[in-house]
Amino acid sequence: MRTLTTASINQAKMIAIQVTAGTVVADSEIAIAVRTLCHLLGNKHPGKTLEVRVPPFAAVQVGSAARGAHTRGTPGNVVETNPHTFLALAIGGLSWEQALEQHLVHASGTHTDLCTWFPLLSADDAG
Repeated sequence: MRTLTTASINQAKMIAIQVTAGTVVADSEIAIAVRTLCHLLGNKHPGKTLEVRVPPFAAVQVGSAARGAHTRGTPGNVVETNPHTFLALAIGGLSWEQALEQHLVHASGTHTDLCTWFPLLSADDAG
């Protein structure tokens, strides 16, 4: 995983904005944005309580140590979504509640309410 920099976060944010607006973006660019924003999610919410999966591009273990740590096998708490939904969530183009209501996110386990984690980037973050 590459190091998170202001430039890499800016690039991911711009790609997320384009994708959320319906602009056709190359899969390679979407992959960069998803991987960067998953890395950022892991930095903002370190731990191993929950796995966030964005196939086919990335997965990250996150969560609070206070919730207990997952150590082996498939985590008991899993959130999975597609790249376009993840990017929309990350920039606030879609709320967590909307994603759940529209069945764009599959969340299983007791620690999968991420409504306070998204949007991942605010207007003040990079870009």
